[in-house]
Amino acid sequence: MAYRTVKPFLTFEQQVDNLQLNKHLVISDRDKALKTLEGTRYFSIVDGYKDFFYNPMSRVYKAGTTFDDIVALYTFDEELRFLLFKYIEHIEEKQRSLISYHFCSRNSVMQADYLNPANYNNTNANRSGIMKLISILGYIANTTTDHIYVNYQRATYGNVPLWVAVSVLTFGQLSKMYEYLPQSIRSCVSKSYTGVNERELLQFLKVLTDFRNKCAHCERVYSSHSHTAIPDKVLHAKLNIPRTGSQYANGKTDVFSVVIAFRYLLSKEDFRLFKQEMIRLINRFHKLSPMSEIEALYKSMGFPSNWKKITLYRIV
Repeated sequence: MAYRTVKPFLTFEQQVDNLQLNKHLVISDRDKALKTLEGTRYFSIVDGYKDFFYNPMSRVYKAGTTFDDIVALYTFDEELRFLLFKYIEHIEEKQRSLISYHFCSRNSVMQADYLNPANYNNTNANRSGIMKLISILGYIANTTTDHIYVNYQRATYGNVPLWVAVSVLTFGQLSKMYEYLPQSIRSCVSKSYTGVNERELLQFLKVLTDFRNKCAHCERVYSSHSHTAIPDKVLHAKLNIPRTGSQYANGKTDVFSVVIAFRYLLSKEDFRLFKQEMIRLINRFHKLSPMSEIEALYKSMGFPSNWKKITLYRIV
C-alpha cells in the first residue's frame, strides 16, 4: 500500500505562514494567531474546524475567511460540548435514580440481587453483556476502594445498595444496565417520561451516550453523528423535517437528535433553559464570525431552520 508523504514538522511561525501564504487564510493579527497556536494544537483548531470554511476542490479557504473565523467555530464547539454535557448529566442522574429505585422495589436493597443474573433479562443474546455488567458491579461492591461512600457502605453494613453502586457506573454502563433489565422494570422507568416507551428510551440513551463520550473526550461535536439513531417521533413531522425515502434526513443521529432527546427526557424548565443557552451560543458565534451563514451552521448540526418552534408543539 502506497502512503502519502509524511507532513513535515512546522514551527509556529511556519504554521502561520502556511495558513497565510498557501491556504489564503486572512490573518490580521499575527501575534494573536501565534499565541493561539501555542495554546491549542494546529491539529485541534485548524484541521479540526477547517471543513466549515474550506474549499476541497481548490484546497484553500473560501475568500475572506479569517483565522478568527476558525477560532470562533472552535470556541463555539467547545461551548457546545459544555452545554450538551451539562444537560446530558441531568438525564444521567435521573436514570441512576429511576433504575436503582425500580430495581430495588422489585427485588431488594441487597447487593446479592443486582449481582444475580436471574434478576436481568438473561437471554442468550444478553448473557455475555450481563455477566460483564455484573463483573463491573461486583468490583464496585466488593473490591474498589476509590470511593468513600462505597467504602462506608461496605464497612458499615457489609452491603453496597444499588443506589450507591450506580453512582460509580459510567453513562454507557448505566445505559447497558437499563438495556439488560427485565421488560417490567424498563417499562416502569420509561413511564417517568411523556411519550417514550422502553424501546425508545433505550435508543435515546444510546445516542446520548455517544455524544456524552464525544463531549468528555473533547472531540468535535457540532458536525458529529452517533453510531445509532433516535426513534422517529412526532416532533420530526411537526417540524417538517424532510425525508430521504422513508428516513428522516436530520434529527436522527446528529446534534439535533440530541435536542429532540432533550425535549423528551428533560423537564420543561430544563429544556427551556437549554434552548435559551443554545440560542445565545449560536448568536455569539455569528457575532464573532459574521461572514458565517447561520443556515450553514444549522445544516452541519442537523437543525431545521424552524428549530426554535420545538417548544410550541406537543410531544405526543
